[in-house]
Amino acid sequence: MNVQEAYQMVQQKLDELREEMIQFQQAVTAIPALAPENGGDGEWDRAMYIKNYLARIGIDDIEQIDAPDSRAKQGKRPNLVARIAGKNPLKTVWIMAHMDVVPEGDRSLWETDPWQVVVKNGKIYGRGTEDNQQGLTSAVFTARAFRETGVQPWFNLGLVLVADEETGSEYGLQYLLKHRSDLFKQDDMIIVPDAGEPTSDMIEVAEKAIIWLKFVTKGKQCHASLPGHGINAFKAASYLVVELDKLYQQFCARNAMFEPPISTFEPTQKEPNVQNVNTIPGEDVFYFDCRLLPEYSVEELLGAVRRICDTIERRFRVTITFEPVQLLEAAPPTPPTAEVVRRLQRAIKDVYGVDARPKGIGGGTVAAFFRQAGLPVAVWSTLDDTCHQPNEYAVIQSMVNDAKVFAHVALQQED
Repeated sequence: MNVQEAYQMVQQKLDELREEMIQFQQAVTAIPALAPENGGDGEWDRAMYIKNYLARIGIDDIEQIDAPDSRAKQGKRPNLVARIAGKNPLKTVWIMAHMDVVPEGDRSLWETDPWQVVVKNGKIYGRGTEDNQQGLTSAVFTARAFRETGVQPWFNLGLVLVADEETGSEYGLQYLLKHRSDLFKQDDMIIVPDAGEPTSDMIEVAEKAIIWLKFVTKGKQCHASLPGHGINAFKAASYLVVELDKLYQQFCARNAMFEPPISTFEPTQKEPNVQNVNTIPGEDVFYFDCRLLPEYSVEELLGAVRRICDTIERRFRVTITFEPVQLLEAAPPTPPTAEVVRRLQRAIKDVYGVDARPKGIGGGTVAAFFRQAGLPVAVWSTLDDTCHQPNEYAVIQSMVNDAKVFAHVALQQED
């Protein structure tokens, strides 16, 4: 059997498994996997369902790697690793997806029960159906199609199904890279189906640095009718927000690999200050989201921010402090010519008929941890980007076709 014949067998099997993919989504959606930070008890129940499912479909190489977490069910955050041996065992094509999801948010905005899948108009509605159950389902059923057809991938096929992606990955991928770095080799190819475009034509290979800053402005509280008796922290903070917009001018480099091609600096969350209208607040707290191109260092940005704060302090006689609540340096990008990128491009062209381009994004993905470890990784899937939204959905045909892309990559022989 040649490669094309093998691929056609796997492709046909994936089409036949369409309804079972939907049923799998129904089952896992009904088992919420929320981090303790989000009011849940972790991924244990969902992970046990998936682990048993993998065993039922004939995957005999399954490893469970638990990260200790006393807040979670069983005191553990489970991570699953499953493998199918390839004809060439020297490399592994890894597909990494995460099992945890975010809370449903405002239930009144949902047209359906977020924890009970509804299928309509070619879509699967429910919390987590796209983020990241679409990629997880595609990965699991890629393995199932290989098992049921008897086709052996050219390279090893590995699934990494992790905990804790939504709240920082301390108990998920970061734990694996720290305690089980032997899993991944430099020549392996890693695909993370956790970002993408509806057109299938974006392969994410680079990310900006992410810096979330908390600003605290302190003045002096007083009655609003006597502003001279106090120092209005809210007013000073408002001027500070306007001055921080000058960061766009100071960090103005453009990089066509990224979308958008610039660094971004935006005020976001604001904490309440006083409870009544006729009081001038003596303290004000707001947050800032910065996405910095790799052309700049985080130190440069923090220095520029400090200088802006100093100016506002002198003008309004306030004290301004700021601190990062999240700081993730930009990891070295995956080269656009990396093997995993080239193989994905060929597979996407064959399945979707489009030419996929390597791109950088402003958002952060778990792939950054792979890149920081020096491992080649590409983030790709076909998504409508409804993650974290009410009425989240996955497109069924994209879920099936993405699995075909993964199978295609695993069957491609040496370049």
